[in-house]
Amino acid sequence: QVQRVESGGGLVQPGGSLRLSCVVSDFHLDGYGIGWFRQAPEKAREGVLCISPSGHTTYYADSVKGRFTSARDNANNTVYLQMNSLKPEDTAVYYCVRSRYDIMCPRRGLEDSFDAWGQGTQVTVSS
Repeated sequence: QVQRVESGGGLVQPGGSLRLSCVVSDFHLDGYGIGWFRQAPEKAREGVLCISPSGHTTYYADSVKGRFTSARDNANNTVYLQMNSLKPEDTAVYYCVRSRYDIMCPRRGLEDSFDAWGQGTQVTVSS
């Protein structure tokens, strides 16, 4: 049973913005770092970033630095991914995931360092 729900994806033109939300209902958000991963068609999953309970962000994908940010509302068990200046290469299914190291965000965005994958939300950047 999926107990976290990603939403906010959709179709956007290049240069546009989207804000993804991840609502968690099976654990207390303030006890974990939360990562965002993405998987483009026919490509491996890629770590995007991780946000700690204190709000510190660790970026895994250099291509999103300066364009993507994350925020969290621990009281409402929700994490956000704000994506600006979107490019066609950002097209992917985006997932929020939980750090296996509790409040710590792993130094590297490896899949094995995270668990509790949701169903993902599709983001398509196209004109």
